[in-house]
Amino acid sequence: MKLKKINQGLQNGLIRNGLTEANELQQETFSTIKSGADVVIQSKKGSGKTTTIVLNVIQKLNEPKEQSPRALVFVDDKPQVLEMVELFKQLGKDNEVRVYGVHDKTDLDEDKNQISDGIDVLVGTANKLNFMFSSAGFNVNRLKVMIVDDADNLFRNRMDSPILRMSDSMPRIQKIFFCNQITERVEALAERIMIEPMFIEFDE
Repeated sequence: MKLKKINQGLQNGLIRNGLTEANELQQETFSTIKSGADVVIQSKKGSGKTTTIVLNVIQKLNEPKEQSPRALVFVDDKPQVLEMVELFKQLGKDNEVRVYGVHDKTDLDEDKNQISDGIDVLVGTANKLNFMFSSAGFNVNRLKVMIVDDADNLFRNRMDSPILRMSDSMPRIQKIFFCNQITERVEALAERIMIEPMFIEFDE
């Protein structure tokens, strides 16, 4: 992909998986996300939001293998957890990015053990992530970015409360919402937890 100063390991992963050309969403948001700004990104379903999330997280982490997670990604359900974890493994292979996914059906003790062994990216559903962090006391001081995928759908399903609780417990980190529509609730939550959020909208 022709993205400004993309790291070579990520570039190799993209090419190996046939992603040689950045689409409009990826091209127009890469520099903004890389800058560390808090941002809300609206784009229609099927526009490549999942790939955009994964490639930007890999770019941001650059060097893997720290003990505590440095990226936290909220998704809607188990299928989305599995999809995103698989894409991280595919695109992050050359960078040796370690990713782990949790949802309502994963075993809590196994989840804690896996995370304690050291991971770079944690993907999960809002309720499960909130329960894990509140009960296990994981270190959040190394987190660099928190991303909410399908934010409009999650907030519609009342997942805003656990996300708010976790956000309030974190140090100052970059926060990003991806959504199909910028609803009043998405805008309100962005203003609540972000610092001077940018809003980027793509036409249908």
